[in-house]
Amino acid sequence: MESMLNKLKSTVTKVTADVTSAVMGNPVTREFEVGRHIASGGPGMSWRIYNGTKKSTKQEVAVFVFDKKIIDRYQKFEKDQIIDSLKKGVQQLTRLRHPRLLTVQHPLEESRDCLAFCTEPVFASLANVLGQWDNLPSPVPTDIKEYKLYDVETKYGLLQVSEGLSFLHSGVKMVHGNLCPENIILNKSGAWKIMGFDFSISSSNPSDAEPKYVCKEWDPNLPPLCLANPEYVAPEYILSVSCDAASDMYSLGVLIHAVFNEGKPVFQVNKQDIYKSFSRQLDQLSRLSPGLLSKIPEEVREHVKMLLSVTSNVRPDADQMTKIPFFDDVGAMTLQYFDSLFQRDNLQKSQFYKSLPKVLPKLPKRVIVHRILPALTSEFVNPDMVPFILPNVLLIAEECTKEEYVRLVLPDLTPVFKQQEPVQILLIFLQKMDLLLTKTPPEDIKNSVLPMVYRAVEAPSIQIQELCLNIIPTFANLIEYPSMKNALIPRIKSACLQTSSLAVRVNSLVCLGKILEYLDKWFVIDEILPFLQQIPSREPAVLMGILGIYKCTFTHKKLGIPKEHLAGKSLPHLVSLSIDNNLNLNQFNSFMAVIREMLNRMEAEHKTKLEQLHIMQEQQRSLNINQMNQSEETKNTPSPATKVRDVNMVDVLTVVWGNVQVSLTLEEKQRLAKEQEQAAKLRSQQPLAPQSVKPATTTPQAKDLTSSLLNSMTSLNNFSLNSGTRTMPMQGGTISSTFPAGPTMGGMGTMGVSNGFNSPMGFQTGGMGIAMRPAAPGLYGGMATTTSTPNFSALTQSQNQPSKSTDMSALDSLFTSSKPKVSMNQMAPKPAPGATAPSPWLSQFGTGQPSQTAPMQATPMGMTGVQGGFGMQGNPFFNPQNFSQPVASSTINTGVMKQSTSANNDLKDLFG
Repeated sequence: MESMLNKLKSTVTKVTADVTSAVMGNPVTREFEVGRHIASGGPGMSWRIYNGTKKSTKQEVAVFVFDKKIIDRYQKFEKDQIIDSLKKGVQQLTRLRHPRLLTVQHPLEESRDCLAFCTEPVFASLANVLGQWDNLPSPVPTDIKEYKLYDVETKYGLLQVSEGLSFLHSGVKMVHGNLCPENIILNKSGAWKIMGFDFSISSSNPSDAEPKYVCKEWDPNLPPLCLANPEYVAPEYILSVSCDAASDMYSLGVLIHAVFNEGKPVFQVNKQDIYKSFSRQLDQLSRLSPGLLSKIPEEVREHVKMLLSVTSNVRPDADQMTKIPFFDDVGAMTLQYFDSLFQRDNLQKSQFYKSLPKVLPKLPKRVIVHRILPALTSEFVNPDMVPFILPNVLLIAEECTKEEYVRLVLPDLTPVFKQQEPVQILLIFLQKMDLLLTKTPPEDIKNSVLPMVYRAVEAPSIQIQELCLNIIPTFANLIEYPSMKNALIPRIKSACLQTSSLAVRVNSLVCLGKILEYLDKWFVIDEILPFLQQIPSREPAVLMGILGIYKCTFTHKKLGIPKEHLAGKSLPHLVSLSIDNNLNLNQFNSFMAVIREMLNRMEAEHKTKLEQLHIMQEQQRSLNINQMNQSEETKNTPSPATKVRDVNMVDVLTVVWGNVQVSLTLEEKQRLAKEQEQAAKLRSQQPLAPQSVKPATTTPQAKDLTSSLLNSMTSLNNFSLNSGTRTMPMQGGTISSTFPAGPTMGGMGTMGVSNGFNSPMGFQTGGMGIAMRPAAPGLYGGMATTTSTPNFSALTQSQNQPSKSTDMSALDSLFTSSKPKVSMNQMAPKPAPGATAPSPWLSQFGTGQPSQTAPMQATPMGMTGVQGGFGMQGNPFFNPQNFSQPVASSTINTGVMKQSTSANNDLKDLFG
């Protein structure tokens, strides 16, 4: 890495040193910054060409530098001859002004080490492009090495040279004298420009109609830089020391041959014996072989043969050459028209720009970008022409890469973004908005493109507003969400509320409906839906637009309207709009279809939530009872029915809670968490166990005979009623007493109660119901009986202790008939014949634990909270007969809104 950096540093240092040594001390450097070495050209390829900029204006230029070191080997008088020849050429070029001649920006300046002058920006010389790389930097620049001329460039380049010669011969009365590839310069836009007037000859009698040119005899002893290129010089110039305008035309023929033959001239000339070489060449020209011109296009081959004729008056002149069919190429003609645009009026320009999109696809990209695009953007200063130029510029921008667009197109478009007149500018930009948003950097979109869109929405022209609202949905996906939310949507809403045009209002609603999918749910609910209630007008098209936004929001998967908003805001608004007198039948049906769909979904969602909450509450109540029973359990074995009931309860709760998790509100979840926490605390408590009560010790007293007699009679009576000791199965064991044991009470045993008049009774608890049964027949006709204290120590006995159940069924008839336990399904009211089946949620859990509380039958209620007494027959939204017929598809009464046909079309697209 270090070696690469060192190499790069040495290269940069060397180039800087070369430039510095080349132009150091030259006055040109006072006004111009000299850049890198890019090309070479001029007589003998002696001029090095550097890019540069003017210090005051930052204008781009090309700096031509002749380093005097390359002529150090010559004698002083030869050096002076070379310098004088070069000076003459630059001075002559500076005096001449024509589009086909190289434009000089700063005249020649001489210093001790070099000559230098500045011209328009230059790419390279034609000799460099054709493969002559003398006096070029090393390595040869890639853009020059890989440059290939397109046919249209070659044709138009030769046409430009012909036009330049025509100017010299007819306008200035001058012969160039050294027309060759090194004296043809390609400027930065690709135009061919003539330079190298070192050997030019002006007419000796410019006032006369027939110019006369006097040339010097060829001197082989002069340095090469003091002589023209002999391979492009006409034979008469060498052999007869005569020249005229036809001599330049011979040079043009050789130039055309070189362009189509990789830079090779027609003949190679022996510079040591030039006269003999030209004599031999003259014979070959007299009988020119067809193979010599085989690579030249057939359309121009005959003309080139005439240009190379030995007889000068046979050669076509420059003006005639510009009119040959070879140059009637659509691309060449297009480029020629661009070069002469300054001569055209606006009408001619507009006609040309209208037809240009048909020509652009036929031209190479390099020609379009470097030749046509600069010519187009230079016309942006003419506001009247911008609507004709802009479509072509944007068409070129589509073919450019993003980097080329930012570098070549965007700087010229930025001022145009701010133009509001003529209005067609905004329309064209809006139609190409996808291109602008795709290739323009985000910062420029924010600063230039979107402000133009905002101005279009707020434009005073209804046509602009309408078109803008129609186009915005096509590129809405490319707009950043913050910009859409904070800048675009508020302007669309404002345009809808403030406009007096029905078309703008309807298009605003249609635009909002189409871009809903790019917004988030809560922004739509908080900003868009409330805005709909602010719209003052009640035209059918506006009402259908409002309905469309509601429908899109309601049915969109990402958006949706919560049932709270449906009940409180959306449905009341839609219902009030649906009965507007302006709506026709189809439009009313469209409203009712949406309203019905909203009602159905709201009913389904809320009913599902209430069902889930009801099931959860029932199962939670059962769970609490089950937990209480578990905490009171002893060692009694639970019955199989209880086990099944508990298992079913857990399964049901698992299913119910699994469903409820999704639909419970935060407050309901908090309450459920508290209940579960309380249940967990109950489970963690130690089971309750009765304490053994020791009989109080009494002081022995005298035996009471009466008490003894009564006890004896009681024992005998008990013995007569019971053949043996009766015991009652317990959950933990048996309870022993002098009285017969009654049914258990929730696993806690039987309590004997004496009221002084009736016999003791046992209370048995089972779930939520209580059954009361007598413990034994009455004793002694209402006298108080004495009961013994129950022996609670029996609870600690082994669970496996066998016990026999006491049959108490004979006593049941004393109180009430025994009723079997019923399930939850059996507790539901039986439907009357022909009535609809009960709600499926009652039976979805199978045969669960039967409820032992009094069954509660819910009264059906409508959506408005009124019970069945309101009458579902009286509410048309719930009467199936009213909706038995199919609803016609929603359409728009196109006869109502005649003010805007586009608005009706958009509404049809929105609703189908």
